[in-house]
Amino acid sequence: MEAVVFVFSLLDCCALIFLSVYFIITLSDLECDYINARSCCSKLNKWIIPELIGHTIVTLLMLVSLHWFIFLLNLPVATWNIYRFIMVPSGNMGVFDPTEIHNRGQLKSHMKEAMIKLGFHLLCFFMYLYSMILALIND
Repeated sequence: MEAVVFVFSLLDCCALIFLSVYFIITLSDLECDYINARSCCSKLNKWIIPELIGHTIVTLLMLVSLHWFIFLLNLPVATWNIYRFIMVPSGNMGVFDPTEIHNRGQLKSHMKEAMIKLGFHLLCFFMYLYSMILALIND
């Protein structure tokens, strides 16, 4: 059963790595003016909820399967994703808003956040891979 938990977590982590790379590429396209702010924000906003759900499922799965260290490692990122989604001001298009993305360095902060998430998901990927191999050997 433990191996199934880590296989699912590994697959989910692969999807989250893909999303992080997609966010970085799309934000860098906006930074270089290859796409306009409205299309960039609409592309990114439609992937916010799947990212939120994917990360929250893995966090809850680690809580239910009693892997406390991995749960506590995932909890701050899951909490940040939920907080960021809930605190979108009314009237904004979403977490990424085309009227505000160039103001106050938001583009740079979104890019930095995407890079940090990519590093976090890569770290989790190797932790899940190690844990999956260990669970398969022990079974």
